[in-house]
Amino acid sequence: MNVLSKILLFLILPVIVAATAAVGTAYYWAHRPLTLAAERVDILVPPGSTPASIAKLINQAGVAVNSQAFVVMARLGELDKTLKAGGYQIQRGDSAWVVLRRMANGDVTQRQLTIVEGWNLKQIRSALAQHPDIKQTLQQTPDATLIAQLDQPIIESIKGSPADTLSLAEGLFFPDTYIFPIGTPDIEILQRAARAQQQVLNRAWESRQPGLPLKSPYEALILASIIEKETGKTTDRARIAGVFVNRLRLNMPLQTDPTVIYGMGDGYSGKIRKQDLQTDTPWNTYTRNGLPPTPIASVGRAALNAALQPEKHQYLYFVSKGDGNSAFSSTLTEHNKNVSTYILGRKP
Repeated sequence: MNVLSKILLFLILPVIVAATAAVGTAYYWAHRPLTLAAERVDILVPPGSTPASIAKLINQAGVAVNSQAFVVMARLGELDKTLKAGGYQIQRGDSAWVVLRRMANGDVTQRQLTIVEGWNLKQIRSALAQHPDIKQTLQQTPDATLIAQLDQPIIESIKGSPADTLSLAEGLFFPDTYIFPIGTPDIEILQRAARAQQQVLNRAWESRQPGLPLKSPYEALILASIIEKETGKTTDRARIAGVFVNRLRLNMPLQTDPTVIYGMGDGYSGKIRKQDLQTDTPWNTYTRNGLPPTPIASVGRAALNAALQPEKHQYLYFVSKGDGNSAFSSTLTEHNKNVSTYILGRKP
């Protein structure tokens, strides 16, 4: 080896060693597990975020990451232009590289919310508001104007407001479990639930029993909401629906307690008094004939199918036996005997 070669080797070798060390350090940093204070940490990446802004979000969430190194890693990996907005979860054992790839692939973290059959709009909005992973946009939106924010008119024949407290959006959201990414707006979940309710309602209405005293799909939804609140027992739904249909045909008041309770609003304390039955509200089916002006709860498929495929019989009354079943009768005399037996506890 001549003198010049030795000089070049002397000059280049440290550079090679330093470069190798730098590459090794960078690789180690990119692939070593991040330090988390909990098993999982959620990160919400807004649209238009850059590697630098994402690194800042990660640090703000309590996960220490070198911002400059994160940016360089994204650029060298050609991932800086493919990062996607959404909610992501950093798990214990994840490295910075794993997190970066997850965001580039759009592997957002999914959450879920269940709307329960029989919930009213107040309960649905409360569940949305309390969910930590839902973006809140409806805090200042009154119930009565919520329907204006739905992306389609779910019911063609919604009636005008019969009372200041009326919510036209009541009953318009299908009870189901909805899966969504972290940071999904509350209105987006409601829009999905509204579309689902419309689809289920349309299918049920198309196959309805002929001759029902129901003028529109919306009236079917109202009746189904009453059935939903009256019983959770599958075998009784169609029979109870038949009672209400018989009463509607005879223009008899439905006289169903769940509508009275709904009309009482926050005034209901767990018990209905005689005075409550006599106090008129738009939903009091003791003081008014026909259906109430709106649904009183969210409606599942079973209740909706019962409303549109009611059992054919002569019953006009029913009363709860207290064990989940109901006693049905065709005359007021029979009904009074059932009330005496099952409600007042008197032996026949």
